[in-house]
Amino acid sequence: MVYLIAGLLMFLGVHSVRIVADGWRTRTLARVGDGTYKGVYSVVSIVGFGLIIYGFGIARETPTLLWTVPVGMRHAASLLTLVAFVLLAAAYVPRNGIKAKLHHPMVLGVKSWALAHVLVNGNLAHLVLFGAFLAWAVVDFIAARRRDRAAGTQYPAGTVSGTVVAVLVGLIAWAAFAFKLHGLLIGIRPFG
Repeated sequence: MVYLIAGLLMFLGVHSVRIVADGWRTRTLARVGDGTYKGVYSVVSIVGFGLIIYGFGIARETPTLLWTVPVGMRHAASLLTLVAFVLLAAAYVPRNGIKAKLHHPMVLGVKSWALAHVLVNGNLAHLVLFGAFLAWAVVDFIAARRRDRAAGTQYPAGTVSGTVVAVLVGLIAWAAFAFKLHGLLIGIRPFG
């Protein structure tokens, strides 16, 4: 569990700089430059992500069951992960109505993904991993919306075609991951 927690602290810590020290981030970017800052940011993120994978793998070998998950939660998790994939696609598809309305769909996608996994996993390692991402996403979304209001950020209006593309890309990615890739990469097949 130590590796998992260390990885979460590194990965989510570096992704929280704008939340807790936006002024420091701005000054550091000006002092060291964009490339150096992004390089250090990337290295810390990759090391943290590696520790999360390694630590979670170790923690899964000796699970500590906290509660038994009702079978019906699988349906809720499937729906929440579908929403997460659509939100993730909306973060990248230009001029879609989802991003125009929600402003930070990727963070909301992380929140939806994490909540889905908290609902269907009743052991300690899963709660630590997905609970940490859920808590981070809640705080990050609040901070991002606050920054937008302070800066008067305006998001471009969405188009029907952009929204349809975002939804279709999200649906296709979700289906590929749910029915094939999750089993191959994670070792758990959500749909048997």
